[in-house]
Amino acid sequence: MEILDVVDETGKPLGRTVEREEAHRDGVWHRTASVWIVRKSNTESGWEVLLQKRSDIKDSYPGCYDTSSAGHIDAGDEPLETIIRELGEELGIHAAPGDFTFIGTFHNNYDEVFHGSEFHNREVAFVHVYDKPVDIADLVLQEEEVSGVAWFDLDDVWKKATSNDSAFCTPVGGLKLLRGYLADK
Repeated sequence: MEILDVVDETGKPLGRTVEREEAHRDGVWHRTASVWIVRKSNTESGWEVLLQKRSDIKDSYPGCYDTSSAGHIDAGDEPLETIIRELGEELGIHAAPGDFTFIGTFHNNYDEVFHGSEFHNREVAFVHVYDKPVDIADLVLQEEEVSGVAWFDLDDVWKKATSNDSAFCTPVGGLKLLRGYLADK
């Protein structure tokens, strides 16, 4: 059972907690942390991003391409320790705090139905970038979370996400932060 801090719309914990299932059932604000794994490329945008394909058993957006790695921030935890944990669990990447660049936050706010159940998402997402070399062949995928990974041109991902391509559930808010950060590189 995952226990999450209830937060205000800036991501500040309010001193209360909620179970993950309750947060999504009732639309309670909570925190997540995500990391975009990127590499320079010869593609049109000049950048590729590693996306994970979500397992078909995920409670939201099963089977679609998503952020490189992400997860809920457990009550009392911080964003950086969450992305280090999630990268290790989901992809088998063992990283250190200095391997990441924090690029901002955004609201991931939507209401959907998955597997016949309502899902109300109210997240303040803390977004990071990881640009160390990653070889897909070396990754160890957590089967219950991730069914595959692939490199994509950043501009292609942006087009698919903003056109609501059902194969991609990459959050537009996170992509916007990433594109802004990489434009200065």
